[in-house]
Amino acid sequence: MQKRQLGASDLYVSELSLGCMSLGTEEHKAKDIIHTALDYGVNYLDTADLYSFGENEKIVGKATEGIRDQVIIGSKVGNNFDKEKGTWSWDPSPAHIKQGLKDSLHRTGLDYIDLYQLHGGTIDDPIDEVIDTFEALKKEGLIREYGISSIRPNVLRQFLQKSNIVSVMMQYNLLDRRPEEFLPLLRENDVSVLARGPLAKGMLSSKAEQAVASKGKDGFLSYDYNDLVDISEKWKDMTSGEENAKSFQYILHNETVASCVFGASSTEQVKENINAFKKATPLTDADYKQMQSLTKALTYANHR
Repeated sequence: MQKRQLGASDLYVSELSLGCMSLGTEEHKAKDIIHTALDYGVNYLDTADLYSFGENEKIVGKATEGIRDQVIIGSKVGNNFDKEKGTWSWDPSPAHIKQGLKDSLHRTGLDYIDLYQLHGGTIDDPIDEVIDTFEALKKEGLIREYGISSIRPNVLRQFLQKSNIVSVMMQYNLLDRRPEEFLPLLRENDVSVLARGPLAKGMLSSKAEQAVASKGKDGFLSYDYNDLVDISEKWKDMTSGEENAKSFQYILHNETVASCVFGASSTEQVKENINAFKKATPLTDADYKQMQSLTKALTYANHR
């Protein structure tokens, strides 16, 4: 699988990567999913301290024992959680970020994390202190690079102006085109997008009809249920059985995107996504424009 540079860093991530949130907590099954993804060419695994209250990081760490040099591991920090109570609260303080990294390294059994991301962010955060903390952790060699996972335009602009982030994780797919407003600005600043939710809860997948029926009943962003039904039918006709692959290709058509981060709860889903992507016919500019004609060029309404 081809790889793309993450920002201006020396990290090169596979065009499809594995979002680990959906792995579950059954260790053997989760490790099989990770190993299948790696065998099929994925080299980036995305986790977070909050996923399953730390258990997800433990699984990722165990699954990559002995092959650390073959994988790029990203994790996230910013949510102060209580595993026993099942609660969490936002805490972007330098003290929490430092302790969060220490805890993540302990859970994963790693000496460093390749990409450490702020798991959210508001304009009221001590942004300068957050940046200074990430820079210090990078200088210590505990992280290689850092980024943010945020869809707040006002927060994004602050980090672009003040920091050396290499990536922004954002939900991005044909139904949620809001990141497209910021792709030129991100590219200008040598910052890449890690696109989560590339299949829009399955509504852009080969099982779009079922996904819309189960997950689109209350709509999606500014689309109501009838809109989603109509789009899914046209999407099926347009993609000729390559729905998953074309969803990925649409996102990756813009080279500011480094990787589509898809979730999987079975090895079959991993194989389906990657095989479809590898076998798909190339996407042309005409195909891209035709796809865009199906949906709206939405923009972020809040936090501007």
